Amino acid sequence: MMDVYEIAPGPGNPRNSEGAFLTLRDGRILFVYAAFTGERARDFTHADLAAITSADGGRTWSAPRIIVRAAEYGAMNVMSVSLLRMRDGAVGLFFLIRRSWQDMCVALRRSHDEGETFGPETRCSTRTGYFVMNNDRVLRLSSGRIVVPVAEHVATFDAEGRAHMSAATVSSFFSDDDGLTWREANAPLTLSGIPSRSGLQEPGLVELTGGALYGWARTDLCVQYAFYSHDGGQSFTPAVPSHFTSPLSPLSMKRLPDGRLMALWNPVPEYQTRGSDPRTGGRTPLVYAMSGDEARTWSDPTVLEDDPLAGYCYTAMAVCGGALLLAYCAGDTRRDASCLNRTRIRRIPLEELGAQPDAGAPHRMGIGF
Repeated sequence: MMDVYEIAPGPGNPRNSEGAFLTLRDGRILFVYAAFTGERARDFTHADLAAITSADGGRTWSAPRIIVRAAEYGAMNVMSVSLLRMRDGAVGLFFLIRRSWQDMCVALRRSHDEGETFGPETRCSTRTGYFVMNNDRVLRLSSGRIVVPVAEHVATFDAEGRAHMSAATVSSFFSDDDGLTWREANAPLTLSGIPSRSGLQEPGLVELTGGALYGWARTDLCVQYAFYSHDGGQSFTPAVPSHFTSPLSPLSMKRLPDGRLMALWNPVPEYQTRGSDPRTGGRTPLVYAMSGDEARTWSDPTVLEDDPLAGYCYTAMAVCGGALLLAYCAGDTRRDASCLNRTRIRRIPLEELGAQPDAGAPHRMGIGF
């Protein structure tokens, strides 16, 4: 039985999206997300960071409160949250500060009172640039290193002053002293020699049991591209097409307590006559699959959402107690301006996700593979 909660748009609050979870010391669950204000809800319009909490394992949630304001930075907005427990016990809040089309940085603020207040920021991106970090992407490795995967765009401007963004390249910022100081990867990863307007966008990373990092990024080539890092995010192997077909939409992946990897994404349908509303970006259905052999093979996908007039994307994942919490954009074009306008939180008991697959058994590469 799934419990569902929605953070809906409303007057003066046209969009709520791109959040992350963290379990607090008293057992409550903290969820922080971008709350847009005003009349428009584009990525470059005004947004602050809002927080809600749940005291019953994600079934019900408190009223929202603003914890970080864009006005503190004179910024367009603040958004794209990740949450991480720091070594000193603080709650680490990672987010983007978007000041202009040439300056979007990754920042870290710490809370020593379990998310009630947050101290001054540390800048994680070590130079000025336009760095895109998805929500729920910051990763702590088994070594203790913190890795922030990012995509970098370079803006040029036409005669009317409109920004045009270059194809994205993948990089990372990483810290070996729990976020006090940061370094950048050795060199960016590009789609060299491949015609793509998007490049490698919205990357993510997961640590494999042998210590390597498996990475992925969305593209406009109808497939997620995959790559590896064998030095903790300092360098990357060349990007190649993965098993995951998709429109220009992000994939999310995390490890479950039983050791399986779980991936959620929007597959490209197996047939071409399936229409989609342009306001959804083709981000439906939302499916998940499991891997029991470190991302080498995957179970057949299970459909989580499939309304053709809605879109589902920017998923946050967390295991709390005996349940998986998912939060993702779930805008319905019959009532919302786009798929990004509302966030849906689902609580799924872990036993409903299916049994551990046999790592030695072949898995059919079905829809989305």
